[in-house]
Parts: sequence; C-alpha cells; structure tokens
Amino acid sequence: MNEKSGKVAKPGKGKGLMVKALLAVGLIGAGGGGTFALVKGGMVGGKRDHAGKDDNLPRLIRKGEEDPYAPKSEGKEGETAATTEVEGEGGSEYRTSYYNFSEDFTSNLKHSTALVQVSLACSTQRDGRVLMWLKKHELAIRSAILVVLADTPEEDAFTPEGKEYLGKRLTAAINQVLTRNEGFGGVDQVYFKSFLVQ
Repeated sequence: MNEKSGKVAKPGKGKGLMVKALLAVGLIGAGGGGTFALVKGGMVGGKRDHAGKDDNLPRLIRKGEEDPYAPKSEGKEGETAATTEVEGEGGSEYRTSYYNFSEDFTSNLKHSTALVQVSLACSTQRDGRVLMWLKKHELAIRSAILVVLADTPEEDAFTPEGKEYLGKRLTAAINQVLTRNEGFGGVDQVYFKSFLVQ
C-alpha cells in the first residue's frame, strides 16, 4: 500500500517493463552483430569491390610456389637459363627475392663535411611485381634515398644501431615512393653491400 495515495501497488508492473526493455536491447544487439558479421564476411555491402582491389596487390609467395610475375632470367648470349632455385625447409615459409640498385649512392651527412658512399640492395617476399616496380621507379627511389642519407647524422654512420636505424628509414622511403606510384610498397628490408664514410 502506498502511504501517500492510499492505493495498493500492483506487484510486477515495473518488472514487465524492465524485461521488455532488456529484450529489445538484446534483439537490437543481435541484429547489429549479425549485420556486422554479414558485411565483414562479404555477403552484403561493398566488400566485393574492396576484395577485388586487394586481390590485385602483390601477394606473399611461399617457398616452392610459382610466381606468375617472376622476372625472366637473363643469361649471357649462348647460355641456357639457370637451374631451378632450391629453397631450404627452415626459416621463413615465404620466398625472398632481392633487388640490387644499379649504382652506388654518394651523399653528404647531416651537419658534417663527411661523405657517405653506400651500395644497396633490398628484399621482398611479395611477388615479382615489387621487383618490376623497383626497376621502373629507380630514379625516384634514388632521389628519396639521397634525401635520407643527407639527413643522417655522422655519428649514426659509425654505430651498428645507427646503421640499423638508417636501413629502416631507407626501407620506409622506398616503400613510400612505391606506394605513391603503384599503390603498394612491398619492400621488407634494405641491405648495405658496402658502406664507406670519408
């Protein structure tokens, strides 16, 4: 009985509204979750267009798998093509390909009179399109590499940590050029074939 009005309260009336509200929230959540799953799975929505775009990007190539974009091997005149590559069973499950830059890079170092001369190569575990793009855009990549070298302090050129950091910066610069021009980077690491500071 309610003291102010003198009426007897009906039991369970507040509980019924609470149950209905919780049931409505549960159904909305289930519907939203189901819709999210359908969109994410590509059954509804614009997922097909997005998947088509991803399918056209360079993909990882497993060891022993044929690369449809592999560059043709160039043997000297009168020589037959090299034998098939044999991959080791350990290490990474993906094949690694290397690209050698045709010429050395020479640049001044940041706030220094010293010069650095490096010979570089880089690697990718993606299909041969990345190698094609490296060759195609080598001029723009060379320019980006020279900018990174000129922004390198002299002390970084003498420590293993500094060289490792420089390699990461060079990898990022190369991927930035490839992404700007082709929509995808794909270079995993830069290697120093020679490194001379004068």
